[in-house]
Amino acid sequence: MIFERGHFSSRLLNESVIQESLNESRTFSSKSVYTTKPTVFLSHKHPKDHEQEMRRDLRGVMGLLDELGAKVYIDSMDNAMPQQTAGETALRIKEVIKYCKKFVLFATEKAIESYWCNWELGIGDTYKYSNHIAILPMKERGTYDYLYKGNEYIQIYPRIDYEDWTSRYNTGDLITAGYYVSDPTGKDGVRRLTKLRTWLNQ
Repeated sequence: MIFERGHFSSRLLNESVIQESLNESRTFSSKSVYTTKPTVFLSHKHPKDHEQEMRRDLRGVMGLLDELGAKVYIDSMDNAMPQQTAGETALRIKEVIKYCKKFVLFATEKAIESYWCNWELGIGDTYKYSNHIAILPMKERGTYDYLYKGNEYIQIYPRIDYEDWTSRYNTGDLITAGYYVSDPTGKDGVRRLTKLRTWLNQ
């Protein structure tokens, strides 16, 4: 599935957990932070002040990953970033992507159009095997999946998906409801799933 805007904004979040993740992003150092849990670089387009629902979706994604045992880094909260975008910004982002175990692109329509998000995905592609990269696709509410601008991304990279008890394995067994990482469908037409929690720890 391609998530619709608002899917994550209504999640019941532990605000102290979110604040802890934000605080750790502010002081991120590969020598002192994120040493006991899988680490995720969350690439995203920074929501503007009026995009409150998108801001809540971003926080909801952070909360989901944290609930599943990961520590999330987002560059917009990193105090080590220069005030103005510069070469130093790129070097800092490369350092963090290389250090983090997983790379997730929160692929909203605006993120797909963003030079920086695409550049970050390229860095992730350079330093991570494909099984350490996942696309989290999000479309505008009420739009058709085939109009989603990031369809080529999810044909290449694994993506984060949600199963709701309506799909079955090849064996005929129902797929348990929850979040999964789905590999691109192979030539055999088979879609391979890994529970998101398991993927984060691989």
